Amino acid sequence: MQKVFEELTVAFRRAGGEISYAAFDRIVRKHATLFEDSDTIFLLLQASGYPIEETVTGYRLRTMFTPWQQERYCVIDIETNGAKPGRSQVIEIGAVMLKEGKIVDRLESFVACAYLPEHIVKLTGIEPSDLAEAPSRKEALTALRNFMGDAVFVAHNAGFDHSFLNASFQRFGLGPIGNPVLCTIDLARRTFESERYGLAYLNESLGLGMQAHHRAYNDALATSKVLLKSFETLPENVRTTDELLQFSKSSRKERKAAQKAVSGKR
Repeated sequence: MQKVFEELTVAFRRAGGEISYAAFDRIVRKHATLFEDSDTIFLLLQASGYPIEETVTGYRLRTMFTPWQQERYCVIDIETNGAKPGRSQVIEIGAVMLKEGKIVDRLESFVACAYLPEHIVKLTGIEPSDLAEAPSRKEALTALRNFMGDAVFVAHNAGFDHSFLNASFQRFGLGPIGNPVLCTIDLARRTFESERYGLAYLNESLGLGMQAHHRAYNDALATSKVLLKSFETLPENVRTTDELLQFSKSSRKERKAAQKAVSGKR
């Protein structure tokens, strides 16, 4: 499905946000199995969190029409008992849902785990007893899947959290993560100056007020504050959610060109 997400996003951007049924069918047909058709793929895309909507003539990518200020951002942090999802697992999930600069929902959960290395105990302060009667991995991951909906997936160093959760979701039959991904390290580097961009350093230098580090909910909350800090200095040419996502990964040359284009229209 990852290829479908990528190819559709490129097609939507080239077409200004909307594509026909025929264009959609051409893309998904390359990746569908004998048991899937375009309608089934569309439903799977929606279930995965990919922000696709049906129109009268085809489909559109919602993030290309939603002002970034009105978007929903699911800010996530996880703690794990190792670095590789094939041999490790999530032991704690923390998430906050942001909309219009405010937390509108939250999720916090330990995850049942039979093996907790001593160095993880020392790093996080999580004890085996905390996990003994916690929700199972499938229960906890399902709760997160439902909580996310089709909001933007936000994390600090998002590559780790996204790849670990993506592998974990698929392992338990929850499908891949289709939500758009925003890394607050990338965005912070493009919106404000800092000597370093690690979450612990930003927590202290920006006075975010989070006392416990390497605990999922506190780190998710700290990440949400970094996100809001970045929002304060977004350039005016960033108007939609999709433009925000592209800006977060843009080069300095691309940002200057975009600002120049806006200035030229005045």
